[in-house]
Amino acid sequence: MARRHHSKRRTREAPELDITTFLNLMVVLVPFLLISAVFSRVTILELSVPTAAGGAASAQPDFSIEVIVRKAGLELANGASVVAAIPKKDDQYDLKKLSEMLSRLKADYPQKDDATVLMEPQIEYDHLIQVMDTVRGVEVRDAKSEEVQKTVLFPNISIGDAP
Repeated sequence: MARRHHSKRRTREAPELDITTFLNLMVVLVPFLLISAVFSRVTILELSVPTAAGGAASAQPDFSIEVIVRKAGLELANGASVVAAIPKKDDQYDLKKLSEMLSRLKADYPQKDDATVLMEPQIEYDHLIQVMDTVRGVEVRDAKSEEVQKTVLFPNISIGDAP
């Protein structure tokens, strides 16, 4: 009798897997993901890492432009020494003053297109982005036509830690 009972168990078929619930989830999830993918956009900023042995071409100037972001303010250096210090105004970095100084440098050296932004530890990431935007370009308002034009200053930016 034990054998008969055992043989009945073998002939029994395995129950089918009900995937209806899973398919309903996919029907809802796939269009949602496709629609939301259109609205997400990633902006990539190309940066270069400063090298110790820079193989600069002879046509480029033999100095470097360094903007050092410190807790007390901004410093503009030429690679060897600090040229100008821009203190904070009302606990904010004076990006307008930095922009004016960089515009003068660009007028003096129009072929120079690289700069280095150095940052002290414990400085907020947002400040780094604002300084990098200022170094990359400046918006100039035309007094006659009231149009705002973007002027490129130093688009090739390297970043690093401040000394």
